[in-house]
Amino acid sequence: MERLQKLIAQAGVASRRAAEELIKAGDVTVNGEVVTELGTKADPEKDHIKVRGKLINNLLKARENAYILLNKPKGYLSSVSDPEGRPLVTDLVKGHGKLHPVGRLDFNTEGLIILTNDGEFTNKVAASKKIPKVYSVKVKGLPTEVAIRKLSRGVRLEDGFRTAPAEIKTLKPTDKNGWYEVTLFEGHNQQIRKMFDSIGHSVVKLRRMRIGEITDRGLAVGRSRKLTADEVRSLITGGKPKR
Repeated sequence: MERLQKLIAQAGVASRRAAEELIKAGDVTVNGEVVTELGTKADPEKDHIKVRGKLINNLLKARENAYILLNKPKGYLSSVSDPEGRPLVTDLVKGHGKLHPVGRLDFNTEGLIILTNDGEFTNKVAASKKIPKVYSVKVKGLPTEVAIRKLSRGVRLEDGFRTAPAEIKTLKPTDKNGWYEVTLFEGHNQQIRKMFDSIGHSVVKLRRMRIGEITDRGLAVGRSRKLTADEVRSLITGGKPKR
């Protein structure tokens, strides 16, 4: 049994919010009975569900879960809509039906992000504290070793959030910029940018190059590919995908 608005969204008929409006408007029936109460559940294996007179059961049966790995370019929003009309990550992945991003990358951050139509998968992966996310970070100026150790132990940000310990590997710097490999197990909004801001060194370039054991190797910026079944399983269980 699933909520009607979820089933309507899964069938690709409308978003959950739009599905709620359809229900309230009396445009949805279950076994011939009009349903207007939000939260009503139905079983698509047993119940006949219609939206504006059209049966959606076959659409639900035909729907396959999609798991897409995208190497996001800068200048794309990790969302399914934007009132400002900015480019969306979903614009870059076509042919898999209605997808949504798992978590987020900032508008000006590039790198790996997963898009899917599987809400249960999204909830498990987004809530997990076991999946490492590895970033390449270029910062303005050259932070001291003391400052980097402070970040690795965890710091309190301006918004009051205290970061968990992070793995920070110092890479070869230039004359004016520090380079680091940062591994996080959490996903606070703009966390890496805020972390380095807290020690007075703003982030100049940020790229996510690994999620769990899945890397950007062979995947050019702006391109995408399907995750393998083993990769999907590894994200759910926290294990390593088979080679």
